[in-house]
Amino acid sequence: DRVITTRMANQVDPLANDGLQVLICGSSSPLPSREAAGPCVIVAAGGRIWIVDAGDGSAENLQLWGINGGSIAGVLLTHFHSDHIEDLQAMNLQSWVAGRDAPLPVYGPDGVADVVDGFQLAYKHSHEYRTAHHGADLLPAAAGDLRAMPLAIQKGDPAGTAVEVFSEDGLRVRAIKVEHAPVDPAVAYRFDYRGRSVVISGDTTASEAVVTLSRDVDVLVHEALAAHIVRRMTSAAEKADNPRMAKITHDILDYHATPLEVAEIANRANVQLLVYYHMVPYPENALVGDVWTRGVSDVRAEGVELSFDGMLIVLPPDS
Repeated sequence: DRVITTRMANQVDPLANDGLQVLICGSSSPLPSREAAGPCVIVAAGGRIWIVDAGDGSAENLQLWGINGGSIAGVLLTHFHSDHIEDLQAMNLQSWVAGRDAPLPVYGPDGVADVVDGFQLAYKHSHEYRTAHHGADLLPAAAGDLRAMPLAIQKGDPAGTAVEVFSEDGLRVRAIKVEHAPVDPAVAYRFDYRGRSVVISGDTTASEAVVTLSRDVDVLVHEALAAHIVRRMTSAAEKADNPRMAKITHDILDYHATPLEVAEIANRANVQLLVYYHMVPYPENALVGDVWTRGVSDVRAEGVELSFDGMLIVLPPDS
């Protein structure tokens, strides 16, 4: 009874501090980990929360932490790899059940309308069942929809193409095109609110665009692939006569940044705090973390953190 009461009543308020807050709701990669969900970052500001990408397991984290889905103002997708969109519908459902009274905005570059239309079609019957069961007063059908919000960043645009996503109530959100070929387009996002700032890279190689977007930012949340570990995985797969996995681990080397490259980006952009997320492979203990970050301290001696699911960064306003 105590556990049930707590679960039903414990709605965490991610807006308790009137500054900018960053909550890591998924820090892992497509390589499976029992410790971490797929890529997802919450940014809270001005009474609402925005979700950047929705990796597998991230929506469950929000429920376990007691975060009220009614606070979700929108989802921003960096690109459309499956591991970044798998929980989009789960986020939508949480927000709808919590009382959202209008379609959920889903921002993204060229192609976001296709993603939204696909989810709408796939879950059409599920939504009809829920409205029929619980009633339109509780779950109005139209409020359960997703609404595509395309950015003016197209396939074929050069890396570094930048747009303003929106600016309202003191919060400014910008996007810039990054390099993740053959994925095109892919973007990073920057949030500025009350004198504080955070950039979320999404998937990218070491990109000059991220340096530009991250100039003097408080927090850079950046993906990275530990190439020195992944090469060992490729070698092990070859020795184990697993050519398909050897091919995949070899191929992923060319469209992610390494931990050292990311540290250099943070230095060049004069970033205060660098937070690695979407880590390939996810370092599940301190020993692996030491191997994963090998050489980083030689590039950037301080202001570096490995993220974990549930990491919360609070940036007090005008500080």
